[in-house]
Amino acid sequence: MLHELFVGARKLARGFAFWRRDPGAMLLGLVPAAIVFALFVWGLVALGFGLPALVEVATPFAGAWPELWRSAFRVVVAVVVFAGAAVLAFVTFTALTLVVGDPFYERIWVAVETDADGVPPGEGSGFWAGVRGAGALVLQGLVSAALVAVVGVVPVVGTVAAAILGAVLTGRLLARELSSRALDARGLSRDARRALLRRHRWRFLGFGVATQLCFLVPFGAVITMPAAVAGATLLARSALDTPGAPREARPGAR
Repeated sequence: MLHELFVGARKLARGFAFWRRDPGAMLLGLVPAAIVFALFVWGLVALGFGLPALVEVATPFAGAWPELWRSAFRVVVAVVVFAGAAVLAFVTFTALTLVVGDPFYERIWVAVETDADGVPPGEGSGFWAGVRGAGALVLQGLVSAALVAVVGVVPVVGTVAAAILGAVLTGRLLARELSSRALDARGLSRDARRALLRRHRWRFLGFGVATQLCFLVPFGAVITMPAAVAGATLLARSALDTPGAPREARPGAR
């Protein structure tokens, strides 16, 4: 398990290393990420400033409680709500950025595949398939955010458990969405893809959590997106280049 987690994280590091191979394509990948990042930062900052008032309105039953318990309860609720919003923001940022920057990230994917094999294995998912994937990802992000919020209100351990659960759920969703272009190009059926993701769940999770941690660094989401697209392509290739990989897939180099 630990080995697979580190293997996934190393794929992101190799994605960053791709800046040396094709800096032009990677630089273009910063543009859509920067635009979407600015929108999401504005939204989270606005939520942060307005959250105390929103929590107070949403919890009128706590108004009669002693001040210490009332304040503590509302702080916990605010933290849980913001954590859920952050989970949704991570997922939605990735989905929206991939849609807005589809031509740029297509170029990065082609560059990585060409660097490895000399020719891409097929066509990517395309714009409208990306839109459908983004919609599905946002819905999954809403479910994940709701789960994090529910877990977060558990007394004593809720906040820590919610943070861990949020990291795991978001990491899985990020890895699946970022690697979808490379998997689509190889004609994987839905069942074959699920089997591949299940078999290499820890590798994909390691990549997704590493990507998420990079997103937490100031401006890290912008800088990481091109590397995440490149790294996710390498991640998919490494999973396909193992014994027992789906027959629809064409194995590539590790």
